[in-house]
Amino acid sequence: MKNLAIGIFVALIVVTLGLYLVSFQVRETESCVVTTFGRATADDEITEPGVYFKWPFPIQQVHQFDSRMQVFEPEPEETTTAGGEPVIINTYVVWKIARPLEFFNAIKTVTKAEDELLRSRIRNTQNNVIGRHYFSEFVNSDASKIKFEDIQNEMLTDLQQAVADAKFGIEIRALGIKQLKISKDVSTDVFERMKAERNRKAERIIAEGNAQAIKIRTDAKSKSDELIAAAEARAKVVRGQGDAEAAKHYQRLEADPELAMLLRSLEALQKSLEDRTTLVTPTDIQPFSLLKSMPDIQPKETN
Repeated sequence: MKNLAIGIFVALIVVTLGLYLVSFQVRETESCVVTTFGRATADDEITEPGVYFKWPFPIQQVHQFDSRMQVFEPEPEETTTAGGEPVIINTYVVWKIARPLEFFNAIKTVTKAEDELLRSRIRNTQNNVIGRHYFSEFVNSDASKIKFEDIQNEMLTDLQQAVADAKFGIEIRALGIKQLKISKDVSTDVFERMKAERNRKAERIIAEGNAQAIKIRTDAKSKSDELIAAAEARAKVVRGQGDAEAAKHYQRLEADPELAMLLRSLEALQKSLEDRTTLVTPTDIQPFSLLKSMPDIQPKETN
């Protein structure tokens, strides 16, 4: 009985080792290539998860790759803008193994892909794209002139094309500029130029404001002169009408001098009493005698 148990145990070990040698599992996050004597065809590329069978080593061998997104961040490198300013840029790239067979035939390992393929092509992309743009498109007091997003998209397109042309089975999904640094001398020069540009803009605005103010003052002076001229013309007409009316009254007063003197006395008396003034004066002095009694004036007969 003991020998039977030992036999069953040995048989299980043999079966397990046999299954291990002739089968393999592909997970959701993996893809693989099965080589036969070191070579593989399109039929040997497996991207779907599951359990598969193969011939034992050394006839067939399974090469598994991580099919998830991977982030590669090379060391910051210096490049120059279109205006000649040296900048230090730190870029990151999100990539994945899209075609396992092509990747296996060209590179085989992730480390080699990042060191020999991505690093050099990212450097070329940085030099090509940033060299076509001025520093003011990265940093500017005017937000409308900043093209940071456009430059990143341009770099992504350039890198995607370069990697596709290399046919290494890699797909670039995203690219971003993590950090942009400049030296102290360059930053001083750049900010001086930005300051000068702001000063020129301020001077232009002030000049436009002064021109607008002169125009407003000129228009106001013109309208004021027109109104004054119209008012003076109207005043002349009114004065003429008043003089004509006064001339009529003067003719009447000349015809009756006593009435004219009475009216002037009443006017003087009215003006002296307008402000509630208290006066102590004899009542027999003109025009205060009018407060005592009215003179007996008879209207003149007119012809």
